[in-house]
Amino acid sequence: MAGGTRTAKLLLCLIVLLTDIEGAISRSAAQRCFCGVTGSLDDCTCDVETIDSFNNKQLFPKLQKLLTTDYFRFYKVNLNKPCPFWTDNSHCGLRDCAVEPCTLNEVPDGIRSGSHKYPSEASEDAEECERAEKLGAVNSSLSEETQRALRDWNTYDDEEDRFCMVDDEESPDSDYVDLLLNPERFTGYKGPEAWQIWNSIYEENCFKPLTVNRPLNPLATYSGGNEGRGFYNWLEGLCVEKRAFFRLVSGLHSSINIHLSARYLLEDSWFGKKWGHNISEFQQRFDEKLTKGEGPKRLRNLYFLYLIELRALAKVLPFFQQPSFQLYSGQAAQDQENKELLLELLHVAKSFPLHFDETLLFAGNKKEAAKLKEDFKLTFKNISRIMDCVGCFKCRLWGKVQTQGLGTALKILFSGRQIESLPKSPGAQLPFQLTRQEIVALFNAFGRISTSVRELENFRSLLSKVHVDL
Repeated sequence: MAGGTRTAKLLLCLIVLLTDIEGAISRSAAQRCFCGVTGSLDDCTCDVETIDSFNNKQLFPKLQKLLTTDYFRFYKVNLNKPCPFWTDNSHCGLRDCAVEPCTLNEVPDGIRSGSHKYPSEASEDAEECERAEKLGAVNSSLSEETQRALRDWNTYDDEEDRFCMVDDEESPDSDYVDLLLNPERFTGYKGPEAWQIWNSIYEENCFKPLTVNRPLNPLATYSGGNEGRGFYNWLEGLCVEKRAFFRLVSGLHSSINIHLSARYLLEDSWFGKKWGHNISEFQQRFDEKLTKGEGPKRLRNLYFLYLIELRALAKVLPFFQQPSFQLYSGQAAQDQENKELLLELLHVAKSFPLHFDETLLFAGNKKEAAKLKEDFKLTFKNISRIMDCVGCFKCRLWGKVQTQGLGTALKILFSGRQIESLPKSPGAQLPFQLTRQEIVALFNAFGRISTSVRELENFRSLLSKVHVDL
């Protein structure tokens, strides 16, 4: 009996030991990807845990509901513009790269027509316009040259506020695309062509100190050519604005990689396709060991990008609160319900306790700050143009949506005085405007970032069950 008891105790100890080892191995897989992705963020007063809780519990569900509405699901885009920087005819031939544009009948009349008024309002406006034309007939004395100059000034003033190219909206070659039917996911688009896109963004369009001679492109870390040195080290010597620019680009890159890992083609057979989480793909991009320590830093940049776009949503609330603003799709009752949902979402965004302080940017010497801001703007516009060089149409579509969305967020952040001075009375000239295209891009881009933060929780859970230490 005594021998049997000792054997039982030994077996019990062995089971406990194996359980501890299994737990340690499981934790290491998750910890390596998320090592350091905790606590406060650089250049911010916020912390990762606050963002996770706020996004996943409060904001994410409301945002996803809003993005399924007609106003936000249709995006106008020209996917056939040639690359302005290099000759590239290597369009992706993979099936999953294709984008199916909408037919005219699939797009609501209110969105397709570009109108912002219901029939009764349009009739009243027409009568008011006719009376105004009679009273202001003196304007007809302006020469055609002067009238053209006035139009050019208005266009220039509007363009001055923009951080990205937005010519797709007016292009005759543009089509409406249903974003819900063309989701962002892994398409198989990779290799030299994809590398060239990101290399151009990092090497030619991020502010690089003259003392840094090594590549900034994080993809270079996969080649093993960085000799163990992190490409983030040089950020310490940059001013906060240039550091922020790089972190925004890196955060956007990280978000896209999370989407591709979370909606990966796991199975392609005669009876259908299966999309889901690819843990190995996620680890290749974010595991601390496999990325030589850079993966967790990329994830922290995702959180930085989240704070920037969240702050823009909170700041733009007065624009959407105007009685005259409508999420116009032509269905009055549904449009009013959607506006209420939008305002509810924006109030939630505003309630976030630790917003990014944009006044920290461009706050130095006025002349130097103005020059830096202009460089910031022109560089980001250049990145938005690079999206026309992406060979995969679905990747190009979502690249355009997300760069225009981030550009719109930056426009909002640096238009504080114009937004604050928005008139309370209807009919007054507005010092700040957003087009429907900018609005759709703004919320869908933030929807992608919000989804990425939500997916990180899924990957944490999946990695905690991984029993093999790589």
